[in-house]
Amino acid sequence: MNDVSDELMIPVLRALHNEQVIAYPTEAVFGLGCDPDSEVAVNRLLALKQRPWQKGLILIAADFSQLTPYIDDDALSDEQKATMFSTWPGPVTWVLPAKPTTPQWLTGQFSSLAVRVSDHPLVIALCQRYGKPLVSTSANLSGQPPGRSVQDVFQQFGDRFPVLRGDVGGRTNPSEIRDVLTGELIRQG
Repeated sequence: MNDVSDELMIPVLRALHNEQVIAYPTEAVFGLGCDPDSEVAVNRLLALKQRPWQKGLILIAADFSQLTPYIDDDALSDEQKATMFSTWPGPVTWVLPAKPTTPQWLTGQFSSLAVRVSDHPLVIALCQRYGKPLVSTSANLSGQPPGRSVQDVFQQFGDRFPVLRGDVGGRTNPSEIRDVLTGELIRQG
């Protein structure tokens, strides 16, 4: 956590605390993120992405404990938990039952929530410093390719957009998405 400079981290943390949307590198592409507990911030992200709220969102975290306020892990069998934990930290997103208290601006039309524990060092440092998970969706405007560099993000969102500068993890495809209850593959990684 201490290997990421305050010079890089402070501007994006300030933006998050001010209910702004930020961009940050993940395993494959830059992500757009915001405070998952701020309806204002999530609505800004959805408007920026031109994404309908009904689709739901992904939360990305430094560790599983950051996700427990949002998901009902008691609904999972030991085998389901073992399968999930065997892929984390890493680029696999799991759809889990959401707690009834989880805001609809995160779950969309579903009673579940997509979550991931990242192995990207900048994501880990950012979530640790912020003290909670972030909303995570690819950093691109609707119909455009996801950004893979700081320059890509600036081209789509402007050069004043708050970006945690760093490199993506080198994976070609965005995270795989699976349903933890059924094992169903929702998106190929």
